[in-house]
Amino acid sequence: MRKYETVFVIRPEMEDDKYAEVIEKYKALIENNGGEITNIDKWGKRRLAYEIDHMREGFYVVVKFSAEPKTAEELDRVYKISDEIIRHIIVREDD
Repeated sequence: MRKYETVFVIRPEMEDDKYAEVIEKYKALIENNGGEITNIDKWGKRRLAYEIDHMREGFYVVVKFSAEPKTAEELDRVYKISDEIIRHIIVREDD
């Protein structure tokens, strides 16, 4: 398994309890595809570097996990089709 880090930005207009549901959704996706979460860091609402779809802030979450490349590909695919995610990145960490 390889080590990955993903950062995703959730739409800011959601209620606080909805953020936990979204984070749990992606945590479950990683674990159900054979991945192992090592750390979840919730940065909270922060100002974006530039406006995205008329939004000036977003809820940032950083997740570190170990998984097979197929899991990272599936996570990327789901990020792209999700309405609640406005930006994301998945980076493979050096071993």
